[in-house]
Amino acid sequence: MKRILLLGGITEALAIARTLDPQHVYSLAGIGRVPTDLKCQVRVGGFGGAEGLAAYLLAHNIDLLIDATHPYAARISANAARAAQLTGVPCWALRRPAWQAQAGDDWREVADWAELIDALRPFQRPLFTLGREPLQHLQEIPAHQFWTLRALEACPGNERCEVIGARGPFHLDDERALFERRQIDVLISKNSGSGATEPKLEIARQRRVPVLILKRPELPPVDREFFSPSELLADLP
Repeated sequence: MKRILLLGGITEALAIARTLDPQHVYSLAGIGRVPTDLKCQVRVGGFGGAEGLAAYLLAHNIDLLIDATHPYAARISANAARAAQLTGVPCWALRRPAWQAQAGDDWREVADWAELIDALRPFQRPLFTLGREPLQHLQEIPAHQFWTLRALEACPGNERCEVIGARGPFHLDDERALFERRQIDVLISKNSGSGATEPKLEIARQRRVPVLILKRPELPPVDREFFSPSELLADLP
């Protein structure tokens, strides 16, 4: 098999990494837990943009670049596609399918933070599941709102925001209890497509709570796209 550099960031990437032999490299940005039980090499940290990634590909004799980063990691995906162009190394991408609204859902897509805040004005008890981004805006919380923010790690909030540290997979009963305890009247989410975090959407549907969905970014074209780990693994050289 050719030497692979796998850019991780989602659960499916780890599933691919678990199949790789020692000559391959699994790269993580350094956010979240770093696995210690893999046969392949594990690299943590950035590359220095597209040019830095291109230099790494050439210096380490990488034959295939796999982008299995988060659907919202648009900059990393752009750097991967550009590095592949600069070096001639093929780039494959694992693109997780988006969630689709179901009967009873009240989803409202927003393009960016400004549009999100405008759509949030009528509500009082929002639950943010966007990661750490809302932490930059704690001083902007309107007087009529109290925010609940869920991120991978607990960190300080303020008098108008509580931050919960929690990692998926999440379960229906726990999500239902969270919505009830916090009196959540609107959910804010990325459309990550992850089964591990999907139960929050089911509870929002059951409780008729609107969901503000941050629009997915456009991702660059690559040599090949896959929509499941099994599909990609079946085609590895």
